[in-house]
Amino acid sequence: MNVSQRKILVTSALPYANGGIHLGHLMEAIQTDIWVRLQKLRGNDCVYVCADDAHGTAIMLSAEQQGITPEKLIENVSNEHQRDFADFLIHFDNYHSTHSEENREFSEHIYKALDKNGHINRRSITQLFDPEKKLFLADRYVTGTCPKCKTADQYGDNCEACGSTYSPSELIDPRSSISGATPIEKDSEHFFFALPEFRDMLSEWTRSGTLQDSVANKLREWLDTELQEWDISRDAPYFGFEIPDAPGKYFYVWLDAPIGYMASFKNLCDRTDYNFDDYWQKGQDTELYHFIGKDIINFHTLFWPAMLTSAGYRKPSAVYVHGFLTVDGTKMSKSRGTFINARTYLDHLNPEYLRYFLAAKLSNGIDDLDLNLEDFAQRVNSDLVGKVVNIASRCAGFIGKGFDGYLAQNPDNPDLLAEIQAAKDEIGDYFESREYSKAIRLIMALADKANQYINDKEPWVIAKADKQSPELQAICSSGINAFRLLICYLKPVLPNMAADVEQFLAIEPLQWDDADSLLVGHKINKFKPLMTRVEADKVKAMVDATQKEFEAQAKVKSAAAPQPEENTTGFENEIDFNDFAKVDLRVAKITSAEHVEGADKLLKLVLNLGKDKNEEDIVRTVFSGIKSAYDPDKLVGMLTVVVANLKPRKMKFGMSEGMILAAGPGGKEIWLFEPHAGAQPGMRIT
Repeated sequence: MNVSQRKILVTSALPYANGGIHLGHLMEAIQTDIWVRLQKLRGNDCVYVCADDAHGTAIMLSAEQQGITPEKLIENVSNEHQRDFADFLIHFDNYHSTHSEENREFSEHIYKALDKNGHINRRSITQLFDPEKKLFLADRYVTGTCPKCKTADQYGDNCEACGSTYSPSELIDPRSSISGATPIEKDSEHFFFALPEFRDMLSEWTRSGTLQDSVANKLREWLDTELQEWDISRDAPYFGFEIPDAPGKYFYVWLDAPIGYMASFKNLCDRTDYNFDDYWQKGQDTELYHFIGKDIINFHTLFWPAMLTSAGYRKPSAVYVHGFLTVDGTKMSKSRGTFINARTYLDHLNPEYLRYFLAAKLSNGIDDLDLNLEDFAQRVNSDLVGKVVNIASRCAGFIGKGFDGYLAQNPDNPDLLAEIQAAKDEIGDYFESREYSKAIRLIMALADKANQYINDKEPWVIAKADKQSPELQAICSSGINAFRLLICYLKPVLPNMAADVEQFLAIEPLQWDDADSLLVGHKINKFKPLMTRVEADKVKAMVDATQKEFEAQAKVKSAAAPQPEENTTGFENEIDFNDFAKVDLRVAKITSAEHVEGADKLLKLVLNLGKDKNEEDIVRTVFSGIKSAYDPDKLVGMLTVVVANLKPRKMKFGMSEGMILAAGPGGKEIWLFEPHAGAQPGMRIT
């Protein structure tokens, strides 16, 4: 065993067992996998464990909707998750589930330790309760009108329109998003973890170098002003672990989720020679790292280390936080085809394209990373195909035809090869510190030098004169050796391609220190294409497939929705006169009109609906799908008719506060309703 070998345990955040793996999950898992592969290539004993987060109300309800048990649901999802991760070449030493006996035992043990140490408090709280489903409603299962700005269809904890935060009981006209019933208030005893008692420890730990500075700064805001006790219990019915000696009370999913890291590792220990206590007890010469997204910082850097401290376990060596993944500059969208599932990607593209692109963009900060699909194709084609693989493809044929596959004893350019070898530690340090993009830039700069060397030497010209020239063999041997060194550095990112290169070069699997040596007098195999170009039509097919998935899901949801009673009017969604009488039609003057960036059909209109009782202008913003028929500049000053009492609707481009009346078959043939001559803004249409 290497005396300097590090013993490292690594985790990434647990994907929730209520949906498929998508590109957002993959960014984190790929980032972690690259780091773990580097450690293993360097000879360190690095273990990577993960699991499905398998508890909570959402799991229970989803299983109910599918007509299966929660256990069957999480089994099905786990199989899909593990398949998708494996096909993206993400290698876990163990992949487990939070719904496991190991996790039950650890959760109960840690809870009892917290309770024994006086860190569990009990008190009654009032919550909203669904009288039809007979369950307490989490904030996300309550919707209603914002008490601050009066925007409809907002969740129970915050308003997406005005940004206000509030309690679910403050909503106007609240309703359960599960049953549609009006919630009632009901009291229940809950258990709370005394997090504020760990303020001093957390203040010190978060500033000890275990976190990025930006994360530590954010945590300081909570530690200075907002640290509250943490509600760790939920009432039945709930899918999870029942709290010991508390019938009908269950651990909140976020209590046992991070404990799932311990459970997954314990499951591995029970099947191998690894010792659990070596990695989780205090004072051990081992390292523990968590890779997570910035949306779950508080759970991993406040609640988790405080629980570990109370229960007598070690805290993480570091928590590495990353930003979100956007696609083409915006949040991933199902309707636009950019909320891409892992399997949809794999149906069209090579997983190593994504692994390379993400590596070329990732840093150790928490800024969001954008997957621009055009840049994605260009970067992979330029770097991997045009630079790295190009070196081997330009040299291998001459070695095979002229020298029976044997490389020269003395490569032509030892200085170039020495320069590439000398970059090993710098590249390794970049990967170690998660500055992947810097590592990739250095690797590609070296690839440029190797290609320039081949361009300057023009081996194809020499081969025409003498295909067995010793000079030709020495030049191409330099190229092949440069290629091998670059692949050694890229192996954490491109494990499949590296395996193909190892077969081509007829060598044992590359290790990091193999960059210290060269291949001389060695016979290589016939070269085969190692990487094909990203084709634009395949990228488009992936986006189109994602959009079709979204449309199919929307149809299923629509079909499952309650259907109106049959009517004989010849029109759908029949309403009675009382409903129609509620519609308030008003004359409005268009004071501004403009195109909406990123929208194919919409114009953004600002309307004046006259004066209110205080003689102030009533102004509304409306998004209307009339772009194909109207030049926005020609709409300014025009009078039209608007549904003035329509509830505001939040769209991805902004809040739409009404609807203008228009008719027509579409395209250029859309006509706005114009009131009669003499009409004034605010006049009611009857």
